[in-house]
Amino acid sequence: MAISSSVVFIFTSLLFLSGYVLQQQTVRSLQAAIKPQPVAPPPPSPILAKHFGTPPGHSFYDMYLASNRPKGGWAKVAYVQLVREHLHVCNALMLFAVLANQESMAQRVIMYPASWEKQMSGQTSLDPQVETSKRLLREAAKRYKVMLQPVAPMIKVRDGESVLPLAGLLSLSAFNRLIYLPPSGLVLDSSGLDHLFTLPMESNLLGISAGSQDESTTPSVVLLSPSKEAFRSTLESLPEGKYSEDDFLSNIALLPDLPEDQVHVVAKTSSLRHEDDAFVATKFLDSTSYVHISDSDMLGPEYDSPQDVMTAHSPKRPQPKKAWRDIYEKYRQQRMNVCGLDLEPAPKPAKDPSPAMQEET
Repeated sequence: MAISSSVVFIFTSLLFLSGYVLQQQTVRSLQAAIKPQPVAPPPPSPILAKHFGTPPGHSFYDMYLASNRPKGGWAKVAYVQLVREHLHVCNALMLFAVLANQESMAQRVIMYPASWEKQMSGQTSLDPQVETSKRLLREAAKRYKVMLQPVAPMIKVRDGESVLPLAGLLSLSAFNRLIYLPPSGLVLDSSGLDHLFTLPMESNLLGISAGSQDESTTPSVVLLSPSKEAFRSTLESLPEGKYSEDDFLSNIALLPDLPEDQVHVVAKTSSLRHEDDAFVATKFLDSTSYVHISDSDMLGPEYDSPQDVMTAHSPKRPQPKKAWRDIYEKYRQQRMNVCGLDLEPAPKPAKDPSPAMQEET
């Protein structure tokens, strides 16, 4: 009898414990069902996440993209570099490296002479310059998604030479807007340049000059609205048997004064010598989108100019001088980091003929 009571007690206890466990699980399930669940945020738009980080759920971002979207979308606008010398291939690659790293949504195009294709396809050892251009163009296409376009010369001049004019960019009618940056230069902030794709244009060619009033007004940035009609009429307007790139650039209408928030879209190194004591180098570099490196009577930034030449051409005031030297140094570093190239040795000046030779002549 005692054994039967023990068995009954044990089974009764087990039944009670199992019921208690089931009751607690039911209570927890009810609590979880009653408690409001946090709503998972919608997945961020790939475009917004790419260019602005995760959107905070404010309509500002939709408004920004709507008001700053180029005509036809980003697939219809492009940065294009017309490279006619092997020396400038690296500069084009440097520009596109920064644009890619800063996630500019515009397309990227490099146009170069079709004659290079034959040179680069040779089976024998290539000229060092050709070999370097071949490597850099492959890098541009593979790493930075640059479209490569070999083009044939379009204009024959009187001496029989054929040239590839800047006006040829108007033939790229697959795009609604192009931006061309004359060599050489540095992109510091692509957002200001990207904004130029959205500006209205009343003509097919428009330029932005970064020079001072004391300098020539050739543009440091050229905006183009390509079309077959514009390309044809521009070629027909050029003097027969004569083409000057400087004349072509100087005849491009310049963009009027930009709004206040775009004052530093474009700058030019030669203009720094005109800055006053209120100039601040760090502020200038932080607020400028593109610097056109061009100083008269001086080799380009691709060359290792002697220090006495650098000193003679640099601005005299401390802060403009610091900005000027920082730009040249930044160009040197980018040339090495992006292209794997050191500066070119500066060509030695031609020696004056000796007195004896002068007497003979």
